[in-house]
Parts: sequence; structure tokens; C-alpha cells
Amino acid sequence: MDEKETGRIEAFSDGVFAVAITLLVLNIKIPGLDLSAAQLPDDTNLWITLGHEWPMLAAYGTSFATIGVMWLNHHKLFVHIKRTDTVLLLINLLLLLIIVFIPVPTALLAEYLVRLDLHAAAVLYSSTFLVMATCFNLLWRYASYHDRLLGKNVDSRAVKAISRQYMFGPLLYLIIFGVAWINTSACIILSFVLALFFALPGRPLQPVRDDLS
Repeated sequence: MDEKETGRIEAFSDGVFAVAITLLVLNIKIPGLDLSAAQLPDDTNLWITLGHEWPMLAAYGTSFATIGVMWLNHHKLFVHIKRTDTVLLLINLLLLLIIVFIPVPTALLAEYLVRLDLHAAAVLYSSTFLVMATCFNLLWRYASYHDRLLGKNVDSRAVKAISRQYMFGPLLYLIIFGVAWINTSACIILSFVLALFFALPGRPLQPVRDDLS
């Protein structure tokens, strides 16, 4: 079995992903919590008030799905990335920088979803995802180039299959970035669908077992 050197980078990355998802929750504001008991809305008005918060929930759900899927794929890659070097660490830090920044454009988008004629918030939101997908793609391509940091006995056909799959990530997010300039709602929907797409299991890397006598 290959010796694995990536334990610290995986643990640190998991912590950053957890912080980013937690920050998303902190952006959810429940209306009426700052009111006195006498001013609280009744049951009917409370449901109506919560219904008005759909932009916040839509932005939260999309960002949660995206971060969650990125964590899932990050974990899958590091099952097979066995070694690290300075460049890989820097690329991973850049990816984590973008991941932990996602709650900022998410909160901004939640505020502007009620103004569908304005698109700057959607552009910032989609551009963040575009940079994130580019960093993730770069991370894998750097590690897998000539099996630079992979295990010694990985399936080369599976490596190529994963590289082809991830190649489309930045392109698809670039399309969503273009859509964001025109239609904010479509930007949100496409981002959510794309997160679900990358959640689908691809062909896993199959390490070849050493024949040890």
C-alpha cells in the first residue's frame, strides 16, 4: 500500500469546508426575533413572512449544495492523491480561500433576488463559482500530471476519465457567469443543477493491488 502524506492537508481542508457551510447558516435571518411578545406575528402572518424569505433560502440551498459537492469531490480526489508538495499546498489554499468566501456573495445575492432587473450580485456569485471550479480543476490536473502526486498503481484510464469530467467544470460555470448578466433566476437554477451533476458518482480510480508474496 502507498504511504499517504496528505493527512494534514485533508484535515485542514475539511475544517475550512465546515466553517464555510456554518457561515452560510449565519446569514439566515428569521424575521420577528427582535420584536416583543406582543408584537410577534400570528401564525398566518408568520407563514407569510417566512414565505417572503425565499430568496435567502434559495441562495443558501444553492451555495450549500455547491460547497457540499466540492467537499465530496475533494475527499474523493485525496483518496488517490498520496503525496504533496508546495505547489499543491498553494493551489489547495487558493481553493479554500474561494470556498470560505462563498457566504459573502451568497448573502448579497439573497438581498438582490427581489430585484431581478439588477444583476451585479448574480455576476459576483457566479464568478466566485467560476474561480472555484477553475482552482479545483487546477488542483487535480497538477496532482495527476504524469501521475505526479498520485499513488503508484492507479488506473490510468480512470485518471483520464476524471480529467475529462472535470475539464467541463470551468466551461459550464463560465456559461452560468454569462447567464448571470441577463437572468438572475436562471443563474441560481443552473448553479444548483450543476452542483447536482457533479454530485453524481463518476468512474472511481481503481488502485492496482501489489502482488506481494
